[in-house]
Amino acid sequence: MGLFDLSHHLLNFAAPALALALFFAVFDRVFRRKQAGIPVKWTYIAINFIVGLVVLGAGLWFFGRDGMMATYAALVLAVGTCRWWMTG
Repeated sequence: MGLFDLSHHLLNFAAPALALALFFAVFDRVFRRKQAGIPVKWTYIAINFIVGLVVLGAGLWFFGRDGMMATYAALVLAVGTCRWWMTG
């Protein structure tokens, strides 16, 4: 596998975590009013992205392959819970 293929696979592996982190950051402004003492949006994106990558890595380790629906369900639950915990 060449460098291009490896980077392509890694980017596709991380894409769901990044998309979900960006989704929560963008739509947070719609569903929540601004509160004092909350870190900037980039902090939330970074933390949610890291949590998402950890969940995707755990799903890859547990199931032995990527793309299982249970992993994506766990991704949504973990990032949603992390988001709730950070703003709660």
